[in-house]
Amino acid sequence: MDQQWLDPQEQAAWRRIVGLMTALPTALDGQLQRDSGLTHFEYWVLSALSEAPDRTLRMGCLAGSAHGSLSRLSHVAGRLERRGLLARRPDPDDGRSTLATLTDAGWDVVSGAAPGHVAAVRRLVFDPLTPEQTQLLAEIGDRVRRSVEAERSP
Repeated sequence: MDQQWLDPQEQAAWRRIVGLMTALPTALDGQLQRDSGLTHFEYWVLSALSEAPDRTLRMGCLAGSAHGSLSRLSHVAGRLERRGLLARRPDPDDGRSTLATLTDAGWDVVSGAAPGHVAAVRRLVFDPLTPEQTQLLAEIGDRVRRSVEAERSP
């Protein structure tokens, strides 16, 4: 099979995307660590639970909501559970599943972290963009995400 290399325009765009995928999470993680002692992934986990009915989700669903693997989530959930920010218990409707619930302490931490996180996202991502660029960014993100998800699907 002949390799189809990236043309110069694609190569330049790809390098920018890789730079963004590296720099943005590092910046957001740093802000959250400084302001609330959370990693970006921990924030996503707590945030997803804060928006769920009864602040509870099955671990498998929570992994998807937090954009992580079940293995990574289990490790992080254990750490958050030891800190009293979430609680896990067997799902009474499906004994094979585990439910994660945001505790009151977890609610306090994530709701305290949210304003600073939103300010950082606004400053780093949306303030430099026009409304048209924001719309285009959303469309591009959707297209690339669908492509990645199609690749993962059986």
